[in-house]
Amino acid sequence: MLDDTDILIMIYENDDVKEAVVYNDRMFCIRTALDLTMRQQILLKEQWTKYEEDKFYLELYLKEHLLLVFLIETILIGIR
Repeated sequence: MLDDTDILIMIYENDDVKEAVVYNDRMFCIRTALDLTMRQQILLKEQWTKYEEDKFYLELYLKEHLLLVFLIETILIGIR
């Protein structure tokens, strides 16, 4: 089932839009967590994110970082 986020990404096949949508999703999760913490409440189990639906926000940055580290190490080994 498509939600508004998926439709926006399909309409605007643009990296800036994708990044903004991911940022918006992250901020929603952070705000919800902070709100629940301040009210000292626990999120209902029905509202938990299922693993299949979870978005791994940092995965892209982690892969990019690992690739850069690999390239730098490869260049440094080649220089020696």
